[in-house]
Amino acid sequence: MASVTNTYARAFADVIFDQKMDPGKTLQQVRDLAGLVAGSRDLREVWEAPSISAEQKRRLLDAIAAREGFSPTVRNFLAVLIDHRRVPFLGSIARQLEHELDNRMGFAEAEITSARELNEAERQALEAQVVIVTGKRVRARYFQDQSILGGAIVKVGSTIYDGSVKGQLERIRQAISS
Repeated sequence: MASVTNTYARAFADVIFDQKMDPGKTLQQVRDLAGLVAGSRDLREVWEAPSISAEQKRRLLDAIAAREGFSPTVRNFLAVLIDHRRVPFLGSIARQLEHELDNRMGFAEAEITSARELNEAERQALEAQVVIVTGKRVRARYFQDQSILGGAIVKVGSTIYDGSVKGQLERIRQAISS
């Protein structure tokens, strides 16, 4: 599944940049489309049914694209997924597309966990530090976990930067025990 997801996400990201489309707007349309498909069992069944002609599936797609205001490129992307029976992968393709677009535009996605709600100045300072460490612009999502006591834990990709009080206490405990 990962190779299918990656292949379609990379290919569609190529199209977005080749046609100089707005990546944010296009990604939102793909997300909206994925939400429609995920929320309608009937729609999924029609687009996945081999007994329904491609012509009928495309007419339904055209009606939805017109109603929702999807760009012709997004409409064509879904038509390709329908033709190749990849509609079940649309949600994961949308998530992978987001990562692909972020990489190409120089963004790093960071998950920042703190013990309390951070104010805007604290968020900006923390994001500035992440920019220095990663060399990329940051899209941060914030979470709260009172068990870390203080400080913050920043996760960028598979790398975790633990500046929490709980993490510091654990490192001190390990140093003393060894």
